[in-house]
Amino acid sequence: MRPRALVAILVGAVVSLSFLVSSAFIVEEGRQVIITQFGRPVGQPITEAGLHFKLPFLQDVRELDRRILRWDGFPNQIPTKDKKYIIVDTTARWKITDPLKFIQTVQNENGAKSRLDAVLDGICRDIISNHNLVEAVRNTNTILDTIEERKRRPAQDGIVVEEEVIGEIERVQVGREQLSDMIAVRARNELAEFGITTVDVQLRRISYEKNVEQVVFQRMISERQRIAQKIRSVGKGEQAKIQGKVSRDQQQIESDAYRKVQEIKGKAEAEAYGIYAETLGQDPDFYEFVRTLEAYDKSLGAGAHFILSTDSDFLKLFKQGLQKR
Repeated sequence: MRPRALVAILVGAVVSLSFLVSSAFIVEEGRQVIITQFGRPVGQPITEAGLHFKLPFLQDVRELDRRILRWDGFPNQIPTKDKKYIIVDTTARWKITDPLKFIQTVQNENGAKSRLDAVLDGICRDIISNHNLVEAVRNTNTILDTIEERKRRPAQDGIVVEEEVIGEIERVQVGREQLSDMIAVRARNELAEFGITTVDVQLRRISYEKNVEQVVFQRMISERQRIAQKIRSVGKGEQAKIQGKVSRDQQQIESDAYRKVQEIKGKAEAEAYGIYAETLGQDPDFYEFVRTLEAYDKSLGAGAHFILSTDSDFLKLFKQGLQKR
C-alpha cells in the first residue's frame, strides 16, 4: 500500500472517530439533557438514560438535574400579625419540571437558587406576617378539644369532676403545617414560569430575639403547665369515677356473698334441727342423754369450779350413776 493511501485512510479514520465522539453522548440516571444549536434549544428534552447522538460540532449538550433538589433559606426576622418578632428558618425541596423554560429563564442551578431565594423568602414573609405567632408554633388544637369534650360530657355515676380555670389559651385556626402548604402552593404558582416546581416547603426552625426569648419561653411554659393542670384535673375525675364504680361493685359482691352464706347456713341449721327432731322422736331419753353430755363437755373443762347442790338438775346424770351403783 502506498504511503499516500495509508495516510488518507488514517486521516479518514481520525475524522470519522472525531465525528463519532462529537456526536455521541451519554445521559446518566437522574439527569436530563437539552440539545442546543448555536445557543438555541433544539428538539425535546432527553430524559431517558443511555447513549444518544447529536450533530457533531454544530450542537451542544446542556445537562440538567432531574432529581429533587434542596434549597435552604437565610433565617430572617419577621413580625407576626400579633406584633411578635420571630426569626424564621425555611427549607424547601424543588425540581426542574420544564427544562426548556429553565434554561431560557434562569440558565442554571445557581440562577434557580437566586430566584428561589427571592420568591420563597418573600412568600414566607408575607404569609407569616399575616398570621399570629401561635399559627407558626402549633399545628392543632387537639389538647384543647379533648379538654372541652371532657367538660361537655355529662357526669356519670353521680360524680362531678371539678374543673379549674386555666385562663385564655389562644386556639389555632390554620396551624404550622397549613402555613407550610400555603407557602408551597404560592411558590409553585410563581415559579412555574421558570420551569421549577416546589415539592415541599417547611418552617424548619422558629426562634426569637435574645431580648424577648426568655419572656416568650416563660409564657409558653406557663401555658403548657396550665394545660397539664387541666389534664390532671380531668384525670383525677376519671380516677374518682373508676374508684366509685369499683367500690360499688365490691359492695355488691360482698352483699351477694353474705346473702348466699346466710342461705346456706339457714339450710344447714334447718337440716340439723330436722335431724335433732327425728332423733328426739325416735328415742327422747337417748337424745336428752347426748345433749347433756355435750353440755358437760363444754362447761366442765380443765380448771373449772362449780358449787352446785346435789339436787341440781345439771348433775342429775352423775347422781343417777351413783344411785345405780
